[in-house]
Order: sequence, then C-alpha cells, then structure tokens
Amino acid sequence: MNLVDSCGWLEYLADGPNAQFFADAIENAGALIVPSLSIYEVFKRIVQQRGEGDALQAVALMQQGRVVDLTPSVALSAARVSVDERLPMADSVMLATARAWGATLWTQDADFAQVAGVKYIAKIEGSAG
Repeated sequence: MNLVDSCGWLEYLADGPNAQFFADAIENAGALIVPSLSIYEVFKRIVQQRGEGDALQAVALMQQGRVVDLTPSVALSAARVSVDERLPMADSVMLATARAWGATLWTQDADFAQVAGVKYIAKIEGSAG
C-alpha cells in the first residue's frame, strides 16, 4: 500500500520536477490510500492557485484511491507521532495513517527525510508541493 503526501500530489498534478517519483504510487490506484486531510490540503492549494474547476478535477483523481477518514485511533497515534518525531499536525496525521494501513508514505517534505517507512525525495527548486 502507498500513501502520497499532499506535497507529492501537488508535485504530480503540476508535473513538477519530482512528478515522476510519485507517478507509480499515484497511478496504482488499487494500492493507494488517500487521507481525507490530503484532499483538503490539495483542494485548498489548487483553488487558490488555479480555481475550483481544476481543484475538483484533482480531487476526482485522488478519489480513485481508497479515501480514509481520520479515526479517533489514528488521531491518537498521530498525536504520539507528533510528539515523538517532532512533526507538525498534518505531517503526523499522514504518517500515522500510513502506519495504520501498513502503507509506505511518499513525500518530498524534508520533515520526513530520516523517518522509517517513508520514501523521500528532496524537493527541487520550482517544485509545486
């Protein structure tokens, strides 16, 4: 199973320099977990940058994977992860969700550079995410 962080989705959707890194995970919808928080983050950013029509198209693509809500148990795990790994709220929710589903987290967020269970690529200048 795979979970692509919001920055990875934005990079892929904008066809940024690291888009290919995220392509296999995103295009294998049968093995893709999509946190509802990621839908929020991606929709918000695309609405701000390109408008609601493009944002709705992005969300439709994201929903081809298995959309998962933030459950109380994942929320508690995310709080623990946030404290233990010193991660911001959204990052800790992504990591806790990936762990709950036995998924690999794909990202270009430097907060995850040394975290186990994460496929990380350094963000390149000009990246969207």
